[in-house]
Amino acid sequence: MSKIPVVMTFAGHDPSGGAGLQADIEALAGQGCHATPVITALTVQDSRTVIDFTPVPATHVITQARAVLEDMPVAAFKVGMLGSVGNTEVLHSLLTDYPDIPLVLDPVLAAGDGSQLGEDELPRAISELLLPHTTILTPNSPEARRLAPGADTLDACAMSLLDQGADYVLLTGTHEHTTDVVNALYHGHRRLETFTWERLPHSYHGSGCTLAATIAGMLAHGLDPFQACHEAQEFTWNALQNGYRPGMGQHFPDRLFWSRQDSP
Repeated sequence: MSKIPVVMTFAGHDPSGGAGLQADIEALAGQGCHATPVITALTVQDSRTVIDFTPVPATHVITQARAVLEDMPVAAFKVGMLGSVGNTEVLHSLLTDYPDIPLVLDPVLAAGDGSQLGEDELPRAISELLLPHTTILTPNSPEARRLAPGADTLDACAMSLLDQGADYVLLTGTHEHTTDVVNALYHGHRRLETFTWERLPHSYHGSGCTLAATIAGMLAHGLDPFQACHEAQEFTWNALQNGYRPGMGQHFPDRLFWSRQDSP
């Protein structure tokens, strides 16, 4: 067997190449991992917004995943956009069969413009079916508030998400109106660490995918959750700092920045 860790990622296909499976594949390549991408949804989007999406039938999602799992030793799961309650349900059944594989969950519930990427019942399904299997949850602040609607502060949101079953919660502060970006890691019903990063001047397409996939890659290499979260944030910030604008909308992270650092 190869010594290159295998990471299975569940996400939507983004034809602009900024987010979703392509973001995951590039981020995992940056960690020296082999990505096995399972398509959960087909999207119509550009660098500005999601125009439309179609969830892949749940039976196709589960058969994609099981075919690979019966062939390769998957070291970590990364889950992004699921697109439907049905896909959430089949993923729950899969995770039940593989309880020892760590899961990084990026709970993608809406596009950048706020439009929903799934049914109204999707947040509840994610909370009930996936959080109890989640090693590290990586919500941004709007996602945390949707998954913990009764909480009145972001700290309270994180505590609620831990109570719902997540082992660690890395709550990102990009959407908050702060001078710097403040991310916080929670575990054991307390805030473990606060990370402060310089806020960069642009908005970015695929930053959350990059962070979650990078964490999964680090877990696949055997790092503990704290180390994985810390180092993945550094990788993601550097990808954003080296970002570029291929179209008329948001900037994209350069997840291959490391391959160009020694270029003339």
